[in-house]
Amino acid sequence: MSDQINSLEELSAVVEEVTLVETAAPREPVRDELGRSYATGKRKDAVARVWIRPGSGKVTVNGREMEKYFARPVLQMVLRQAFEVAGVTGEFDVIATVKGGGLSGQAGAVKHGISKALQLYEPSLRAPLKAAGFLTRDSRVVERKKYGKRKARRSFQFSKR
Repeated sequence: MSDQINSLEELSAVVEEVTLVETAAPREPVRDELGRSYATGKRKDAVARVWIRPGSGKVTVNGREMEKYFARPVLQMVLRQAFEVAGVTGEFDVIATVKGGGLSGQAGAVKHGISKALQLYEPSLRAPLKAAGFLTRDSRVVERKKYGKRKARRSFQFSKR
């Protein structure tokens, strides 16, 4: 090893010679020919296909308005969270188709899809969405039932006599 570095001066000379590897290139927006961004969101057993485009803030889920499909205010709030965190409330129209699971899982899947689509449409929104944890798929699913048990962990009632 004849090219050892023995001092800070030698190290700084070598560092100056080495060109820095380019940092990650800035992300490019991903949009189709109609100006929409598409993403898939998942939660529990629900899978949502979500398209977003600039608009007035209208949200359509399975061909119905959000207020009709998700009647509970809590579920409507879940859908709006992604827009509020990103600071783009009322700027995008959403068209979503969702299958599987129950209403709560479907709302979570649509929120996940909206978050991913927003980040693809406008890469600068990635930081606040990621900080809020909306880009991570919530991997918790129902635990399977075990034999000899009534449910996943619940035992049958014990009778002494």
